Amino acid sequence: MKFETIAKTLIGLMMAGMVYLVADSVRERLVQVGDTAPDFEITADNGKVMTRGNFGGKILVLNFWATWCLPCIKEIPSLHEMQEKFKDKGLVVLAVSVDKNEKSYRDFLKRAGVGFTTARDPEANISAEYGTFKYPETYVIDGAGKVVAKYIADQDWTSPRILEQIGRLL
Repeated sequence: MKFETIAKTLIGLMMAGMVYLVADSVRERLVQVGDTAPDFEITADNGKVMTRGNFGGKILVLNFWATWCLPCIKEIPSLHEMQEKFKDKGLVVLAVSVDKNEKSYRDFLKRAGVGFTTARDPEANISAEYGTFKYPETYVIDGAGKVVAKYIADQDWTSPRILEQIGRLL
């Protein structure tokens, strides 16, 4: 009888531990304004290895997107225009695509003439670390690695409101 009680207790503890591990691994991680941005490492299409920390005090606009996402495509021209306006003042745009099909991704980049830094993360590992599962979603990260703004859905990156917000950070 004693062995049976000990065995039931151990099985119960093991089950509780397994439930905790599964629940913890499924829990969404949502990065919010004020949080330290998760670090990442990705090789951009220009061959440079990009990390959250290698922007030398610049403002990083980290955009998660895909070629099959119409709102993502819609915001590319204004994102490019904002990059051009502020690039000499310390702004860097890094657009990380979650496209699985590399050929479609490369063909799109050629046609669209995207002028900011791009990279492909087909397994969506980086966006998952940020809690991003719908696209586009963009994080503005300051030189200290803090998320200072978060934009969900497509934006007009040349709107006076956004240009003023970004301008204040530079």
